[in-house]
Amino acid sequence: MSYADGDNPYLREPPTEFEPAESLTPEAAERQADQLRAAIREHDYRYYVDNDPVIADRVYDQLFDRLRTLEAKFDLDKPDSPTTRVGGEPVDDLDTVEHTAPMLSIAQSGDAEDVREFADRTARLLRDEGVDPTDIGYVCEPKFDGISIELVYEDGRLTRAATRGDGAEGDDVTAQARRIRAIPQRLRGDPPELLAVRGEVFMPKDGFREHNRQRVEDGEEPFANPRNATAGTIRQLDPSVVADRPLDCFVYDIMVYEAGDEGGDRPATQWTERDAIESWGFHVDDLAEQVADIEAAIEYRDSLLDARENLNYEIDGVVIKVDDTAAADALGNTARETRSAFAYKFPARTEVTT
Repeated sequence: MSYADGDNPYLREPPTEFEPAESLTPEAAERQADQLRAAIREHDYRYYVDNDPVIADRVYDQLFDRLRTLEAKFDLDKPDSPTTRVGGEPVDDLDTVEHTAPMLSIAQSGDAEDVREFADRTARLLRDEGVDPTDIGYVCEPKFDGISIELVYEDGRLTRAATRGDGAEGDDVTAQARRIRAIPQRLRGDPPELLAVRGEVFMPKDGFREHNRQRVEDGEEPFANPRNATAGTIRQLDPSVVADRPLDCFVYDIMVYEAGDEGGDRPATQWTERDAIESWGFHVDDLAEQVADIEAAIEYRDSLLDARENLNYEIDGVVIKVDDTAAADALGNTARETRSAFAYKFPARTEVTT
């Protein structure tokens, strides 16, 4: 159930004084819990994705505590409730699951001539497939230095999350993904019946520094870098540990799109896919750009290299993707790599040591 702004009292300037739960009827408690869930999802989106909160943290905590009280007293637990983001029973092991579609690698190099060769090869392959490459542009985006994840949604609800693994199978980390607030448990707008997307889980630099500081204070070994911290967290067998660590997630690719009889078509370009991904409530990186040719893509990489140190997350290059989805499909894949994308890497960092 969803509520428009005018129907939900907990969206803007919400009341935080509640009548005792004992005085509510089951029907009234269920309605209030539904309103609170819808409002908390919206506040999560505004805080973690849109970076535009409309209530104070203290008010959010009061709404959250009220929802937990109602769910516990009236047995109103739901698997996609915001309250499942905290706590949770530890598991003995991570199951292995098959991906909805292969999570392929892409070719990569730090040499601009290899990037130009990728563009030339792409043009040749498209001509062989009867596709005119003249107007085929690219989408460029940062290459995030985190952990790849597959997120599967059925009827707009998160049903599974898995690490990349070997590309065909990965670890089932659904319980862990439910604790990452930037990953929606229920999608916004009008998503397809079955949607699988690919994203990157990462730990922002400021969150990493604070988390390491806390670990040292607690007598624990600090993590070496944000990627190690992310990998160690996403595979935690105790999901409550994930809830306490500052993970984020950017989503950047549609793996499976099945709209059903009444649904619309899959977006025709990478750029419109990005718009759709954002409209469904996922966190997308705002540094992505459309470019007309490979030289502009190389310039994009060089500009990000200059800006790298000022970002609040680690990147190790850029990804250049053929924008037109039909052209990308025509290019196809090798056994392990997609032919429609290329990673232009940054040079390795160098440091002066004593």
